[in-house]
This record gives sequence, C-alpha cells and structure tokens, in this order.
Amino acid sequence: MTAETKPGSTTTVYQVKGMTCGHCEGAVNEEISALPGVSSAAAVAATGQVTVVSAAPLDEEAVRAAVDEAGYELV
Repeated sequence: MTAETKPGSTTTVYQVKGMTCGHCEGAVNEEISALPGVSSAAAVAATGQVTVVSAAPLDEEAVRAAVDEAGYELV
C-alpha cells in the first residue's frame, strides 16, 4: 500500500489478489466506494491495484473487509 496526500484528499493504492476481469474490478470498486469518505475507487485487474481517493486516510481493516466482501484478498 502506498499513500500520497493531495490538498483536501488522500490517494492510496492497495494491492488486491484474485481479480481477473472487468467484473472483478466492478465488484471491488463497488464495495470500496461504499466506505465512508471514499470519493473514488479504480481497480485494475491486470495489475491487481486499486487506487482509492478519500477525504482522509482509510482504516486498513475497513478496506480489507470491503475487499473480502467482494470476494478478493487485500495483500
């Protein structure tokens, strides 16, 4: 996981194991986007990365639970 702070928001890149297609990306995006404070989530199956923009840094366990709910694993 890497984090970069921008004015008024935080961008964090998470590594997710198990995504293989656009449907996988959509499932992960949907679950992470539902977390409080998240303004966008962009999963890329080819790299296994999910870029999340939020109002403040997210609790990693909340992100892990969202990814798990989608059926994948936060690395």
